[in-house]
Order: sequence, then C-alpha cells, then structure tokens
Amino acid sequence: MDPFTERTPRVVSAVKLLRGAERRKTGRFLAEGENSVTEALTTAAVHEVFFTEAAGDRFRGLLEVAAAAGIRTSLVTDRAMAALSDTVTPPGVVAVCDLLDVPLSRAVTPETRLLAVPVSIAEPGNAGTVVRVADAVGADAAILAGDSVDPHNGKCVRASAGSLFHLPIVRERDTDAVLDTLTAAGIRILATAADGEVSLDDADELLAQPTAWLFGNEAHGLDPAVAARADHRVRIPIRGRAESLNLATAASICLYASARVQHRGS
Repeated sequence: MDPFTERTPRVVSAVKLLRGAERRKTGRFLAEGENSVTEALTTAAVHEVFFTEAAGDRFRGLLEVAAAAGIRTSLVTDRAMAALSDTVTPPGVVAVCDLLDVPLSRAVTPETRLLAVPVSIAEPGNAGTVVRVADAVGADAAILAGDSVDPHNGKCVRASAGSLFHLPIVRERDTDAVLDTLTAAGIRILATAADGEVSLDDADELLAQPTAWLFGNEAHGLDPAVAARADHRVRIPIRGRAESLNLATAASICLYASARVQHRGS
C-alpha cells in the first residue's frame, strides 16, 4: 500500500476537524491514540482510521477490528500523522468519528441517579478528567453547561482516556435550561463552595437522593446566580494546609462521595 501524503483530500478534510467550527459543521471529530480509538470502534460511529507504518505493527489487532467492521483503514506518512495530531509525539493512530453529544432529555430521565454538571468549564484537560471520573463512579451522564469547552477537543478526548465513549455527554449553553430540567425531574442540585453550609462529611442523607453536582469555572467558580439555584452548597473539609482544591480534584471527591452512598450495600 502506498502511503498517503499530507495533501491527500481525506487527510486534509480530517485535519480540519482539529478546529471546533469544522467539527460543528461536519458532525465529526478525531479520536487519537490506542485507548480512544479502541473505545470508538466499540461504541461509536467510526468512518476511517489513519495509521502510520510503525503504528500498523503496534496496533495490528485494533486495525483488524476496524477492517472487519468494514471501516476504511488508511496508511499515512509520519508527516501526515503529525498534521492530524495536536500532540508533540503523535501515537500514530487516529479515528474519524461522529460527534458524541446527546440531547439533555437523554441524560435526565426518571432513572437518573447521579450527574456531573461542570458549568462554563474552560480547560479541556479538566473537562476530560471530569468525564473520566463520572464514568469511573458510575454516573449517568456528564452535562457541560454554559460556555464550556467542546468535549470533542483533542486534549479533552485524551484526558477522558476513553470514557467519553462510555456515558452520555450533553452540551447545553443555556445553564438555566439545564437547572430547570434538573429541578423538574426532582434531581437534587448540589454546588461545591468553600463556604458551603453543608460539610461533605455530613451529607450522606443528601447524597442518597438523585443528585446533580455543579462544578464551576476553574478561575471564577460558579456564577452567584447559578450557585443560588442549588438546593445546597457543599464544602469539602480541608484539614491540611492546602488553601483550596482544583476543579478536577473537587469533582473527583464529590462524585465518589455520592457513588459511595448510592451504592452502599450493593
């Protein structure tokens, strides 16, 4: 097979998916690396897998799975792979997939027990980590509310370590619409706050109920108007000398606390 050059039309089209505007236009994104591509082949609509000669040997089984499913697998040059990647050292395999986000109505149902709701989250690495934690604790969905980062951003996809493909992901710019939907569904809304009136240590009774955790922007936290919509503001006790916790760490602690209570005895 002759390797494609970076000028091949399909490679050029795929490279454009590194831009958010092109992802929105085409309804597709790039999943890069063994974990992401493997999970994409298992759960998502994949249109093509690009790979380098070295990756073809390393990921032979993955490529055989793709080919068996009737998905085009295309050998490309290292230069073309560098263009397809937004990492310093490309892993050598990239899949073109359909966007994964779903309507809010699919995430909020009568069966919903636990939701992660980052609001106006800006850092794609944090967004991917929250998705990964939500997946790990068995949350029902992750809802990116407000002016949040695109979960299909390459850094976010990598940070999720495949979890982006495991649970419903919602993007809803209207934060009030998210909060209204949660309230109408009878889901208790909890917001993290350093001065919250409830300590996480004493919140087991609250956490046993269907719950949505609001996590604020990395730099500014939750908008006061959004925080005011929460049923309770919960503080994470800090017993050491750390001044505060970053978003991803706080989300991990709160989501795990909810899962611990909700799955107690199971």
